[in-house]
Amino acid sequence: MKLYAIRRRDGWTTPEELQAAAGRSREIGDEQMPADIRWIRSYVLQESDGALGTVCIYQASSPEKIREHAARVGMPADEITEVLDTVFVRSDPVAVAA
Repeated sequence: MKLYAIRRRDGWTTPEELQAAAGRSREIGDEQMPADIRWIRSYVLQESDGALGTVCIYQASSPEKIREHAARVGMPADEITEVLDTVFVRSDPVAVAA
């Protein structure tokens, strides 16, 4: 499997919608497509219109399987780009409770 970055624009209007999609995404990937797709992490973005989008990192057997997975979940997959290398500077920051 190769590593891919997936841009999902304007996919959700609330954090609750995004969480529901995340649950479906993991379930479909882990239970229905385990040989073809593996979700690594996602970064949630505030879009200019107020909607929520994401940049997701996946391992997948092909871009077509990423599109199939997105269609099964019911979420966008606007751009799919193969990741060629990783430059690791420091770990993602951990959110702290207020």
